[in-house]
Amino acid sequence: MFTGIIEEVGIISNLTQEGDNLHITVEAILSKELKIDQSVAHDGVCLTVVEQNDSSYKVTAIKETLEKTNLAQLKEGNRINLERGMKMNARLDGHIVQGHVDQTAVCTQIKEENGSHIFSFEFDPSKSNFTIEKGSITVNGVSLTVVNSTKNGFSVAIIPYTYEHTTFKDLKENDIVNLEFDVIGKYVSRLLELREA
Repeated sequence: MFTGIIEEVGIISNLTQEGDNLHITVEAILSKELKIDQSVAHDGVCLTVVEQNDSSYKVTAIKETLEKTNLAQLKEGNRINLERGMKMNARLDGHIVQGHVDQTAVCTQIKEENGSHIFSFEFDPSKSNFTIEKGSITVNGVSLTVVNSTKNGFSVAIIPYTYEHTTFKDLKENDIVNLEFDVIGKYVSRLLELREA
């Protein structure tokens, strides 16, 4: 489980395809604190550490993960948002994030507004995911608050600190991002579906 508070932005140093799997090597300061089998969220995707040293570590993304997230588009040299699993005795500064991407979205607009940035996204509404204004959303692993919500889209306001300390400053219009919708909202929605069935 994660919180959506990014610890570090890592660098993709190597990508190796093996069958349907993609082995991803990440250079990061936090690598020296990792252990084999530990979970790390990469742009919001929970992956397991399979190799580790003081300067880098390796994880593997399987076919399903590559099909449902933006990880298949990674290139060597790309920056990526990283977060280790939360400690049970720690403050939950973001919101409850599982590291399970629900679907991807397209960045449709980026606007600078009085020192902050407004990012707008559109997603396929056929998967029954939704946002609500002032609700939580995870974009590329970052816990954010929805400021505008439509049936197939939403906007978020990025403060200068988040802009500088995540990959949001790398994002461009038409880029694909990973979305994880609020887990509590998903359970409520599912319960209502079952009640109506």
